[in-house]
Amino acid sequence: MIQRLALIGLGLIGGSLSLALKQRGLVGEVVGYSRQLQTRLRARELGIIDRPVDSVAEAVAGADVVFVATPVQAMAGVFRDMAEALAPNALITDGGSVKGAVVAAAKAALSTAQFAQFVPGHPIAGTERSGPDAAFAELFENHRIILTPMPENAADQVRRAEDLWRSVGAQVECMDVAHHDHILAATSHLPHVAAFSLVSALSRLEERYEVFRYAAGGFRDFSRIASSDPAMWRDICLTNRDELLPMLDHYLAELQQMRGLIDHRDGAGIEQMFSGAKAVRDALYRPVEPKTSAAEPASE
Repeated sequence: MIQRLALIGLGLIGGSLSLALKQRGLVGEVVGYSRQLQTRLRARELGIIDRPVDSVAEAVAGADVVFVATPVQAMAGVFRDMAEALAPNALITDGGSVKGAVVAAAKAALSTAQFAQFVPGHPIAGTERSGPDAAFAELFENHRIILTPMPENAADQVRRAEDLWRSVGAQVECMDVAHHDHILAATSHLPHVAAFSLVSALSRLEERYEVFRYAAGGFRDFSRIASSDPAMWRDICLTNRDELLPMLDHYLAELQQMRGLIDHRDGAGIEQMFSGAKAVRDALYRPVEPKTSAAEPASE
């Protein structure tokens, strides 16, 4: 049972954690802070927080769990602002998609004892929506949560973080900070950059209105994550730059290879690349069978 949760950042991730804990009766009071007063008031209206406050320090005072759910580059300021008010036994954790930069920010801002209270984390869950209205209690159910414990963390602090996420239905895994940032650059950061870039490229075409008018399900599915919070993904690109750039180079080389195959009308090579990609995708996710009927055959 969490007596008081301090929620710093009141969007999809932070709001969903609060709602999940409240739904299960696992938290007494949720105190929330966001830079925008309107966001704080909306979060209270939605039942995400019980009490809005005017500063990070006021939010963390007396809290036994502190969850930081701001964009990654804002976390340095959050850690500085909380340092003077943290309870000595509070668990601090976060939901940042990049861990190296967050750990460095926490280490620079917090005392040695306070840094030992910080167990970095990253929920592998989300939608393209943002803000408090996007939050829902079931977000983390059957989704992975990656924790990147530090050598300074006591075993019981890591266990508290694990228990926190398991209590809302998540599957917890632990990983090294550097390895996390490398893997997530490939599986999350690169796909988002690709989706944003595709939509941006098509929007610059002279015939863009017609292009988007006739966009079908494939474009909708691929581009869905381009509706994600631009500020959050700006921060992720900048703070995980060293891992993301090689992934972009790797992807660009693959696109260049595909361009060459198309340019040379190499049908066998194109099919081979497509078949290999399909086999990998089908091994990861069971293909969805199209709904068909005698009167309405499936289209290609």
